[in-house]
Amino acid sequence: MNIKILVASHKEYRMPDDKIYLPVHVGKEGKSIDLPYQPDNTGDNISGKNNNFCELTAVYWAYKNLDADYIGLAHYRRHFRFKRKSGKWESVLTENEARHILKRHDIILPNKRRYFIETNYSHYIHAHENESIAVLKEIIKNDYPEYEAACHSVMNRTWAHMFNMFIMNKDCFDNYCKWLFDILFKIEGRLDISGYTKNERRVFGFLSELMLDIWITANEKIYYECPVMFMEKQNWLVKGGKFVWRKFFGK
Repeated sequence: MNIKILVASHKEYRMPDDKIYLPVHVGKEGKSIDLPYQPDNTGDNISGKNNNFCELTAVYWAYKNLDADYIGLAHYRRHFRFKRKSGKWESVLTENEARHILKRHDIILPNKRRYFIETNYSHYIHAHENESIAVLKEIIKNDYPEYEAACHSVMNRTWAHMFNMFIMNKDCFDNYCKWLFDILFKIEGRLDISGYTKNERRVFGFLSELMLDIWITANEKIYYECPVMFMEKQNWLVKGGKFVWRKFFGK
């Protein structure tokens, strides 16, 4: 069982020691900086789209260029944890732990993020430009009608698996990526983001967080949830305040 977990990063940072982790320099195209990581602009790639597709440029690179039995994605400041150990870096998911889980499950996902007071759909339109999610729903309805029920279900949930983090076998990964990027490229062709803010231009990364749950739901995949560790301090008071503000006052 050959497992590779991409660690998306745009700068040099401490990386897990376990051999299953593959640091990837996302958005390498056009950048003069050379990080000691796998660049995402080799082979068939969309590195130049990183400002809009975020960590998905690493996912696309792996889809087209990486040979492994299982492929996953983490972030330089965000990792899966199976068991709590002496410190954060010691607690990062290991190869043996991942193997143990994947023997019984199709996919490893982050623990659910629960919104409680609003649905995924209402959260998205309060936090982001509304047009993008409308185009997503339209394309699914017209081009992938077998996913429409799952799309409706996910949009109306009050929880989601966020961060685009996962570990799945190569067959699942290839099927997911084929579906994901076909839809995202169609949205890209229809959506004018020229007036979006710098943050909102990351739209395809935002949409894909919900799309992962749509794909998993439609295909009835059996998943295991792992806690996610933030390797730096998080100000949850500020984050919570922003969430409530968007809920009642918009972006």
